Amino acid sequence: MCVVCGCNEADHSHPHPHSHPQGHAAAAAAGADLHYGLGRARVSVPGLDEGRAIKLEADVLGANDGFASANREHFAAHGVAAWNLVSSPGSGKTTLLTATIRALRERCSALPIAVIEGDQQTTRDADRIRATGVPAIQVNTGRGCHLDAQMVGEAFARLPLHDHQHHDDQDHDHDAPALLFIENVGNLVCPALWDLGERAKLAILSVTEGEDKPIKYPDMFAAARLLVLTKVDLLPHLDFDVAQCIAHARRVNPAIEVLLVSAKSGVGMAAWVDWLLADAQAPATVPPPPPRPAGQVPSCSA
Repeated sequence: MCVVCGCNEADHSHPHPHSHPQGHAAAAAAGADLHYGLGRARVSVPGLDEGRAIKLEADVLGANDGFASANREHFAAHGVAAWNLVSSPGSGKTTLLTATIRALRERCSALPIAVIEGDQQTTRDADRIRATGVPAIQVNTGRGCHLDAQMVGEAFARLPLHDHQHHDDQDHDHDAPALLFIENVGNLVCPALWDLGERAKLAILSVTEGEDKPIKYPDMFAAARLLVLTKVDLLPHLDFDVAQCIAHARRVNPAIEVLLVSAKSGVGMAAWVDWLLADAQAPATVPPPPPRPAGQVPSCSA
């Protein structure tokens, strides 16, 4: 559920009579299978025609983009490199994060690190992060299926990174960037279209999930700069085609980078830490997302 589907406060106080909008016609024209994403809105919502659905998405996402822009400026002002970790449930994001924190601490013991944890309920993942000695703020979204930029901004204000001071009279330490990991709610659809102010979205995909995920959920992998294939220690026990998975990912995003990692065995962890440290030191070249043409945004109704 997302934007037009309920996890944001869509106005359903004026229901419309049932109709067959353009998306339904496209579904009928496609043959035996149903394709509700072929109309201008790329989604069919009971009670909303496509024009209203598009306007509602534009209004909600436009407001979010304002918060995201403020977050991006705030992170830059505090010398923080922030990444948005996105995946389905069970991909191993939190396990990878705890292993990553340990590896980063071994490499750079004084490196400031913090985590914003997104889930619908409980503080279990934040508690796992805190057990490593790194501060974490849990953001529970209730029925919401993703984090938004306002949530992230409010969580960042509660983290020690927000108060990180330089050793002299300057307000912030720009010599060594601090690292902020934003672990989004497990969902391969909704977080794709929500800018949080991050440097990049990093898609985490477990080899237990199947190599076809990038083409089944293309918006997420199109939005990501890096694909991290996790649990690769299980490959000998699975029927998973790594080359095919990478080909699918590059079909929807030719520029996507790929790393193979196992938090359990340690395979690929050095390359993953190298990538993070190099990206944190690099200029933030990723601009805010461009304006979305009407009807060209993914939806969470699937």
